[in-house]
Parts: sequence; structure tokens; C-alpha cells
Amino acid sequence: MNISICIPAYKNIRYVKRLLDSIAIQTYKDYEVIVTDDSPNEDVKNLCKEYEEKFRLLYFKNEIALDTPENWNEALRHANGQWIKIMHDDDWFSSENSLEEFAKATEAHSNCNFFFSAYTNIYEGENREQKMFLKPFWKKALKNPAISLADNVIGPPSVTLHKNTKQIFYDRSMKYIVDIDFYIHFLKHSNWFYINKPLINVGINSAQVTKYTFGVADVHLKEALQLLKKTGEGELKNILVFDAWWRLLRNFSIKNINDIRKTGFEEDVPDVIKAIISFQKKLPAGLLKFGPFSKAMMSFCYLSCKHKIQK
Repeated sequence: MNISICIPAYKNIRYVKRLLDSIAIQTYKDYEVIVTDDSPNEDVKNLCKEYEEKFRLLYFKNEIALDTPENWNEALRHANGQWIKIMHDDDWFSSENSLEEFAKATEAHSNCNFFFSAYTNIYEGENREQKMFLKPFWKKALKNPAISLADNVIGPPSVTLHKNTKQIFYDRSMKYIVDIDFYIHFLKHSNWFYINKPLINVGINSAQVTKYTFGVADVHLKEALQLLKKTGEGELKNILVFDAWWRLLRNFSIKNINDIRKTGFEEDVPDVIKAIISFQKKLPAGLLKFGPFSKAMMSFCYLSCKHKIQK
């Protein structure tokens, strides 16, 4: 078995059916489908039975709901293929050749363990879509995986294909930047390749975890600090990462360490983060939100404390 398509499912059989239908028409056939189900009912299980004769499908019901992202990990644990193609249940393959394009990429770039493609955001109920391609600037910047903290240029997990290591999983303590954490961790020791074709349709809807955790300091800021502790303070020497932190602290109006403690983060706060907070505190709040002024002040702050950043 070459590719394991891993589907962590939860309740919405309309989305799951759309995804399974897109798998059934794939021209590439050397795959298995793993479904791990967090649903409180039998709807997903019954739906999966309808596809058992169309392709190899292994269904696993979670005795106790694992929630995001542990349900993703459960699907990965059951995967038998050399490669893992995780697919969230509200995403689907954009064409019958999508999986074949991923498979061809693994053959053409045998030195790579991680692949990702362009994709199309489909906004549910809005009759709107948006093609998402990797810009040349970010392709060059992504040579440092930690740059993903500045901007998730890879995209959601459904656009990725990676080697089945049986060792690297999603951090179950995270919700909002769990994918970024995974990418940085995986790419630290792996080569990657970008496929410049929109091979995946990504469903955008109000039920997604990132929708109700966006802008919530207890989730977003706390997880960013956890990730910074993992990657190390030295990543702040990259001005793009520094700028991401400047904007994050500004947007959450962090004025002191107590504001950070309110998120539940109890570990030591890096000195550079303290320096950014102190610098921003001296600036007028209204001007700080003005793009050109904020960018200029960020650059000045970066130059003034770059030498203090510990590698």
C-alpha cells in the first residue's frame, strides 16, 4: 500500500460523502482509506459501509471522542501506507487526477518527505472561491520552516502529503496553530516540494475550529508562546518571525506579563517578547494600529534588540 488517505470524521455525513465520492473517482488506485470517527451516532459508520466495495476502507469508531487534533493522530496511527494524505472531512479532491499528481511528485522528487499543493478555498453558502498559490517570496522564505509562524503559507493539513514516519504527530495540546507546529517539527529534518496546481478543495465554514479560536488570546497567543518555546528564541532573529510576534502582541493589546499569564501560559517569557511588549507600551495605541507606522516601529525595535536574541 502506497498512500493512506486518513479522514478524521465528526458527524457531518454530507461533507464526508462529498469527500468519499471524490476519492472513488481517483485515477490513482494504490491507496487505502482510514476513517476514525468521533461522532456520537452511527451515521458515518453506515455511510462508510456504502463505499467498502469501491475501495479499501478501514473504519474505526472512537469509544470516547478524541476531539481535534487527537482524532487526526488516531487516523495516522492506523495508516499502513508509505505516505499519509490526511483529508479533513469538509475538504475534498478537486479533480480525478489529484491523488495521481501527488504520487507522481513523490516519484519525481525521491529526496523529499513532505509535499503540499496549491488549493482552492470554497466558501460555503457564499458562492465564492479563492485559488491559493505559494508566492515566490514565501517559497524562498520557507527554507526556514519556522517562517510558518509568520504566515501559514503551506495551508491546511488536507493539502499535504508526507512520509508515514510513525513518530511525528500533531500536538494534542493545541487547537489553532496545531498544523503550523506540525509543519515546523516535520520539516526540520525533511526536504519538501510544492506542487503548483490546486489539487484540493478546502471547505470554509463557521463550524471549523480555527473559526472559533481565531482572535482568542487564551488559545492563539498561548499556543504561539508554546511553539516559540519549542522552536527556540533564536527564530526571532528572522525579521519575518519577529514581525509576526510584533503583530500578535499588538493585536491582543498585550501591555504586561500579567496579560500573558491570563492566557494560562505559566512558563518563562523570553526576554525579546518582554522587550517588544515594553516597546509597544510606549507608543500611542491609535498609531500602533496604523500599518506604515507600526511597520517602521517594528523595524526599529528589531534592530535595537536583535543582538539580545539567544540562539
